[in-house]
Amino acid sequence: MKKVLKWIGILLAGLVGVIVIIALVGYFVSERRINKAYVIAVEPLTVPTDAADIEEGHRLTVIRGCIDCHGTDYGGTTMLEDPLIGRIYGANLTTGQGSATAEWSAEDWARAIRNGVAPNGRALLVMPSLEYSGLSDEDVGRIIAYLRSAPPVDRALPESSLGPMTRAMLVTNQPPPLLSAEVIDQSHRPPRSLVPEASAEYGAYQATTCTGCHGKNLGGGPVPFSPPDKPKAANLTQGGDLANWTLEQFKTTLRTGMTPEGRQLDPQNMPWPVTSQMTDVELEALWLYFQSLPPVATGN
Repeated sequence: MKKVLKWIGILLAGLVGVIVIIALVGYFVSERRINKAYVIAVEPLTVPTDAADIEEGHRLTVIRGCIDCHGTDYGGTTMLEDPLIGRIYGANLTTGQGSATAEWSAEDWARAIRNGVAPNGRALLVMPSLEYSGLSDEDVGRIIAYLRSAPPVDRALPESSLGPMTRAMLVTNQPPPLLSAEVIDQSHRPPRSLVPEASAEYGAYQATTCTGCHGKNLGGGPVPFSPPDKPKAANLTQGGDLANWTLEQFKTTLRTGMTPEGRQLDPQNMPWPVTSQMTDVELEALWLYFQSLPPVATGN
């Protein structure tokens, strides 16, 4: 019996040792990727100063989802504090005390928004730049203009850090990408400006913001980093309910949260108060783009 217990003890000790080694390897591999230095050349960017462009910048920060992480006052939020997953904070984007961006140049802003890279060259954690990498110079300039003029908020937040579970996801390349800088085509040159028009092409430009919840192919399914009881994101391709909707029904849903089936959408799950700020042209363009997508199975 003693020999059996001895061997059980040896096996358990060996198992613990293997787990410790795997954890250490995962930590150092993830640290190397987190601390990788990126050199991203950004062309000079014009930041407008007129009231109309600043107000449009405000609208863009809403419909592009900046308030989801950085708060409606743009002073930053505590997004998640979990010992296994990590401590994730949306930075203070105003000029108040605790600001992460008060000293940024226009090029620093553009690099962070479109490339997912901070002024120090490191990748920004959980910054969804993959959704913003195609934003035009004009739209980025307007966003910067508004955030620089937003009322200052005094709020200091810690730096974000990843927990062991999230580091394991990073090392094994599980979606969603935690470091957008790794997966963005950093050689891509975004357009200088785009003329808003009711076209599928302009809809594709708008729809990148939808991919965070609805998936890269917009087929819907479980929303990343959400609790198990959160409803699945809808399938926006022709494999989902949109195939049976009209344009007017689509607009009504995105402006009121009421679906053609008579279901009221919870704004915590589907941010229709945000999409209600979109113009008729933007909504029609989105509709045309979604109608052009081949059907995929939900969650695929």
